[in-house]
Amino acid sequence: MYGFDTTKPLYTLTVGEFFQMMEDFIQKAADGGKDTAAEADKPTGRLVYGLAGIEELFHVSHKTAQYYKDHIICEAVRQNGRKIVTDVDLALKLFNQRRADK
Repeated sequence: MYGFDTTKPLYTLTVGEFFQMMEDFIQKAADGGKDTAAEADKPTGRLVYGLAGIEELFHVSHKTAQYYKDHIICEAVRQNGRKIVTDVDLALKLFNQRRADK
């Protein structure tokens, strides 16, 4: 969000880090509160629905699709009750990152 560790306690910030944080906050407020990170999370338009969509996308079994949904591609999945919607491009990106890390 700000470009530095947000888990760091406030009292350990340097004066420069504090000023940078305040400048970012003021700039965000001046832009109308738009968060560029939230805009990056918007779906790209290519969506699959349900576990069946994940199964078809990755050519895996139901159980494996459920594991992918809960672990590997969880950032690309939006679930409201029983409805599951997956952003295809983000899911493929996350899956490929996971494969590259191994």
